Amino acid sequence: MCQLLGMNCNVPTDICFSFEGFSARGGKTDDHNDGWGIAFFEGKGCRMFLDAQPSVASPVAEFVRSYPIHSTHVIAHIRKATQGEVALHNCHPFRRELWGQYWVFAHNGNLPDFDPENLGFYQAVGDTDSEKAFCMMLETLRSHFPQGKPDIKELYSVLQEITAVIAKLGIFNYLLSDGVHFFAYCSTNLSYIVRQAPFAAAHLIDQDMTVDFREVTTERDRVAVIATTPLTDNEVWTQIQPGELLVFQDGLPLKYTFS
Repeated sequence: MCQLLGMNCNVPTDICFSFEGFSARGGKTDDHNDGWGIAFFEGKGCRMFLDAQPSVASPVAEFVRSYPIHSTHVIAHIRKATQGEVALHNCHPFRRELWGQYWVFAHNGNLPDFDPENLGFYQAVGDTDSEKAFCMMLETLRSHFPQGKPDIKELYSVLQEITAVIAKLGIFNYLLSDGVHFFAYCSTNLSYIVRQAPFAAAHLIDQDMTVDFREVTTERDRVAVIATTPLTDNEVWTQIQPGELLVFQDGLPLKYTFS
């Protein structure tokens, strides 16, 4: 299946180190060869880079690996196709507008029996189960809150309900963000790490590369990195439990309960 990578932090940060290891899984250390993509929130704007080539061979990916784009919310995806042809329009992440904000979504898994007939306002451009699921999620939120974005407790409740409905149909690990909150849902495999002071060095699993974060951070920096499987071999990652929907803000999973 596909690979997910996300970052949420309290100050704009680049993802070059994590993306270096992550992108190697697109044809070098793993066989995810069917395209890739990454989205960076910058204020109300959102930069996106997509390519149907494997990430290890993509000149666009090489640009992202070497160019320090700073963001507080990042979602990346490496594709191993289960539904839909290998083509640019089927590459994740997907982006739509809701309540005057961009929303970005990427999915890891397969929903073999998911084929909704009427998605409402949101329509899929490609032919993946992932994009259809994203459209259904946004349509559900839009219909529940037609007057605008609700508070996080109400938003979480409805998102949790529609996630549970879709997750019954297959494997549905996903990352979702509007540039304010960052949602991570685990169906089978998803882990995260929070890096904050006192910082230390980290070594990638997929590349022989080490960064000492003490040299490139300040005491107030805090960064959460979310990935399908851990990216480093000398840090302790937390496994998100199957069926668990986490909300990250300012580099931390929110601790209060929404129920």
